Amino acid sequence: MPTTSLPSAGAVGLWNIAAEQPDVTAVVDPDGSEVGYGALAAKANTYARGLQALGLEPGDAVVVLQPNGVELLAAYFAAIQSGLYVVMVNWHLVGPEVAYILADSGAKAFLAHERFADTAVAAAEEAGVPAKARFAVGPVPGFRRIDELGAGEGDGRPARRTAGSPMLYTSGTTGRPKGVRRPLTGADPDQVPPASAWFFGVFGLRPFDGHVHLCGSPLYHTAVLNFVAISLQLGHPAVLMDRWDPEKMLRLIERHRVTHSHMVPTQFRRLLALPDDVRSRYDLSSLRVMIHGAAPCPLEVKRRMLEWWGPVVTEYYAATEGGGTVISGEEWLRKPGSVGRPWPGSTIKVLDDDGRELPPGETGTVYMKMGDSTFEYHKDREKTEKARVGDLFTLGDVGHLDEDGYLYLHDRKNDMIISGGVNIYPAEIEGELVMHPKVADVAVFGVPHDDWGEEIKAVVQPAPGVEPSAELTEELLEFARGRLAKFKLPRSVDYRAELPRDPNGKLYKRKLRDPYWQGRERAI
Repeated sequence: MPTTSLPSAGAVGLWNIAAEQPDVTAVVDPDGSEVGYGALAAKANTYARGLQALGLEPGDAVVVLQPNGVELLAAYFAAIQSGLYVVMVNWHLVGPEVAYILADSGAKAFLAHERFADTAVAAAEEAGVPAKARFAVGPVPGFRRIDELGAGEGDGRPARRTAGSPMLYTSGTTGRPKGVRRPLTGADPDQVPPASAWFFGVFGLRPFDGHVHLCGSPLYHTAVLNFVAISLQLGHPAVLMDRWDPEKMLRLIERHRVTHSHMVPTQFRRLLALPDDVRSRYDLSSLRVMIHGAAPCPLEVKRRMLEWWGPVVTEYYAATEGGGTVISGEEWLRKPGSVGRPWPGSTIKVLDDDGRELPPGETGTVYMKMGDSTFEYHKDREKTEKARVGDLFTLGDVGHLDEDGYLYLHDRKNDMIISGGVNIYPAEIEGELVMHPKVADVAVFGVPHDDWGEEIKAVVQPAPGVEPSAELTEELLEFARGRLAKFKLPRSVDYRAELPRDPNGKLYKRKLRDPYWQGRERAI
């Protein structure tokens, strides 16, 4: 269990905690080793001095291609105290995709890891990253060892300190990903941004309140990185997983007395699939708030998690760009299917195609904003403007508000099926089919139909040991007939060994859908 003797409640912030109690555990690395606040801050200071010695100035970007671990967090905090934009790269990308992000962000330094050596080398070469600006954990051809970064540059904090910022790239499911770049504040990096403490307060998390965070998803995801970084700033040790495994998660919860985590519904389903004796083997009484978002959660999955873990399961809906909603477990049981009400300072509206606000109960496009916060998609004013109506923006989700202001999401607008003039939301169908015991995963989308425009196609990943067959198709369709109206039933089922999801649960539906539309034009 992490060492959690805590400093005074006023000393929030990585460097303040490091100065006051350097031996308090900040991070439990995936290899099980515990790293104190002092050691983490010292490593971040060294890297910051090294980046400044390379000539990086406030407003420049550093790109990080590394797995979860102390090295990644040190790189993050080095940038955050140096006025740099730090870009965490999805390590599933291939060389040309990483090269695009290096070039698009204007990266002045590239920090990689030997696990991704081939990708890192190809990307650095294509993007023209200077050899002196390439560093890696472990041996990577053409890269300097990471321990050379800042070596010989003295001790202590870097000479120039001003707050930097993450620069997150939105998922590139439709063309190139776009970086969300916020203006730098010029703030003192020792001062934790009020928005960080406010955000955790939305979930009932406070500085130095005995919480322990578990990170089971890759830190290149916006929410995952935010939860770990803010946890550390507020005195919550972070337990990192390299690869998520359901039983290992339960074991870590028990061992480190984990209190909160950020999860996705795919992880819930895998936890629920564990045998009863495994699920009951571990002491989970430390859990206080297990937060999920990023993907729709089938109602039955949510109910079963609440039955198992109790009302500690909290859901939110939010965007990298700003704004969101939150709903506790108790509220959800009263408003099943909702993603909650706007959190303080956030505005949520449902608009029609002409930008007019719709009344409660009517379905339209969900728009939001967070206070007077602003953003732009890096080098893409057209995308920025297209997503906006006035000072509101949309992610393209479709939903409605009820009379109490609770938001219900139906689907992504671009995923909606229009069959015979009827709007059909695939997420509802997916949420039913995925509950069949022979289904490991499912995607539903529209495919061309000469008369109806589109018909419903289901693509299923069978559960382990289940073989695709005509009999299985009929069994699944019969199951669906008892749970869905006739016009929502898939007209056909195809099978894949694995559906294209990223580690955070996001389904790349276009990769499945586009081949069916080759040579045809979709209506939306």
